Amino acid sequence: MTAPTGNLIALVDDEENLRETVGLALRRAGYRVEAFTDGLEAWHSFERGLPDLAVLDITMPRMDGLELCRRLRALSERLPILFLTSRDEELDRVLGLELGADDYLCKPFSMRELVARVKVLLRRAAWREAPAGQGEADERVLEAGRLRLDLRRYQAHWAGAPVALTVTEFTLLQALARHPGHVKSRAQLLQEAYPNDAYVSDRTIDSHVKRLRKKLAEADPRADSSSDPIETIYGLGYRWREEGG
Repeated sequence: MTAPTGNLIALVDDEENLRETVGLALRRAGYRVEAFTDGLEAWHSFERGLPDLAVLDITMPRMDGLELCRRLRALSERLPILFLTSRDEELDRVLGLELGADDYLCKPFSMRELVARVKVLLRRAAWREAPAGQGEADERVLEAGRLRLDLRRYQAHWAGAPVALTVTEFTLLQALARHPGHVKSRAQLLQEAYPNDAYVSDRTIDSHVKRLRKKLAEADPRADSSSDPIETIYGLGYRWREEGG
């Protein structure tokens, strides 16, 4: 097999068999893979330079995936992060999303599904970094009140200030702002963000919305709680206020 030349994927998991299996699948897909046995070993490497995407197990010795995710987000909001979790680790998954993870897969999972999600996250990250093409800017910008989303580069501005979002946060914000005043159920938002995962719970969406609200509030410190643009409709879901905040 020819040596991979694609994006660099950091794989952090203390299970040797999983590292070997996932690493092989990613290399076959054309990615370069650097594997680490625990979070601390990975962190020492990340301090010297970041990969293009990180795949993290949650439960690991010395430094778990949650702490590693927190440290990575302090370095970069744009690095795509994918968690590998057990189905009974719902609380940890929610915490991971609140810390800024983009996506997660529940063990056991298929290698095809893993590679597909990696491709989506990297594609979104590439779109966000790419310069806007001439003549297409208007078609690729969504504006709702004080919100401005560059749909090609995955960049967000609120009240004129840039807001650093993970790709999943951006996707959910886009889904809400696309139709101001329309209620989006949690099930609909789950389908937008996790179309192929039957094990995602409503709490996942609540965690993302909580983080989105915090980031928008931090971007406009003059605003008060009454100007929250994401409105909770109890028993139904969420909607973007028609006046845009």
